[in-house]
Amino acid sequence: MSLLEAIRHHRARVTVLGLGYVGLPLSVEIADAGFAVTGYDIKADRVQALSGGESDVADVSSRRLRQAISRGKLRLTSDAADVAAEVFLICVPTPFGKARQPDLSCVTQAARDVAAHVRRGTLVVLESTTYPGTTREIVRPILESSGRQAGRDFALAFAPERVDPGNGAYRVANTPRIVGGLTPRCARTARRFYRQFTPRVRIVSSLETAEMSKLMENTFRHVNIALVNEMAVLCTDLGVDVWEMIDAAATKPFGFMAFYPGPGVGGHCIPIDPCYLSYRARELGRQTRFVELAEAINEQMPDYVVSRVADALNERSKALRGARLLVIGAAYKRDVADTRESPALKVIAKLRQKGAIVRYHDPYVLEVNGTGETLRSVPLTPQEMRNSDCAVVVTDHSSLPYGELVRHCPLIFDTRNALKRYRADNVVRL
Repeated sequence: MSLLEAIRHHRARVTVLGLGYVGLPLSVEIADAGFAVTGYDIKADRVQALSGGESDVADVSSRRLRQAISRGKLRLTSDAADVAAEVFLICVPTPFGKARQPDLSCVTQAARDVAAHVRRGTLVVLESTTYPGTTREIVRPILESSGRQAGRDFALAFAPERVDPGNGAYRVANTPRIVGGLTPRCARTARRFYRQFTPRVRIVSSLETAEMSKLMENTFRHVNIALVNEMAVLCTDLGVDVWEMIDAAATKPFGFMAFYPGPGVGGHCIPIDPCYLSYRARELGRQTRFVELAEAINEQMPDYVVSRVADALNERSKALRGARLLVIGAAYKRDVADTRESPALKVIAKLRQKGAIVRYHDPYVLEVNGTGETLRSVPLTPQEMRNSDCAVVVTDHSSLPYGELVRHCPLIFDTRNALKRYRADNVVRL
């Protein structure tokens, strides 16, 4: 049976390498479509927990995970020798190193793991976000070390992940996909596979176009967030309510898309992806001045938040040094437990550096590091709120009791406009 026939009849075995916020939802979705899926991750203890049906990814419930496992459609392993399949999807992390260099070590190791199992008729797809040229220049040679030639013996493609953690409206099944192949035939093979569980799949002309499309998506967001963050600072100086101003501008039915300010950007995508773009541009002798300016603006927002908190306290004859502050939220965005690059952690660290006594509450994040010492989430009790000199809302989780915050906290600095319903004297907004 050919690979296309095996895909059409859902008989192709699928291996997903990396079981994070991208790989685990993808594994479950493909298993639900009827494929036999092997999920692989290097963390043996995590694989053991997942195999027991305990999901640690918000977009996959433990119940759904257990159902996929009990049906025999999903099995999980940390043994790289146990990943043989006809379709391989690489969904591993691509962090940016401290030296401002892309760290592709997880991608290269995953490619080596796959190379050991590449056979004639195999499909290999890289989903991890990276700079244009990675699939062709780095992944392809590793896979071809198997003695098979990409584009002739096996299909090679790039299909960027488009996961938005915590977004209940758009998930794997209903988010359109982009596919670029080493050859047109590679692209068509990848499209045939993705269309088994995602109705809308668009082929682009090359691997590099697909890789660049993902960087463009997130750089677009990064730049526009920087623009509105800069407007927030200016609006404060002008005495203009930035939130009201944006909502007014958004009434225009064309030529405007609303973005909102905040304490900075976090997660793996928005702070990292533009850096991959800038890195590749520097290799080509080009500058990405607009992108780098946006990065500088967004990186300064935690400092701006700290200065505004100090100003709000000062207006009430209190100093930031020695003040008891209750930070609301540690995750990088609403309704997730992910703290990667979270501006909340930066705000906490900077407040502590200024001498404030900081406690935090987050229903999703029970413990955090990277703020100078390990901190644990405190219960959001009326006494905790009343004892704070100021509460700082950094992450606007939907489950938080904002009315109780307004009722009990003597002062609140709201970086997310989470308290827009409340016009109280003790609420100061970014």
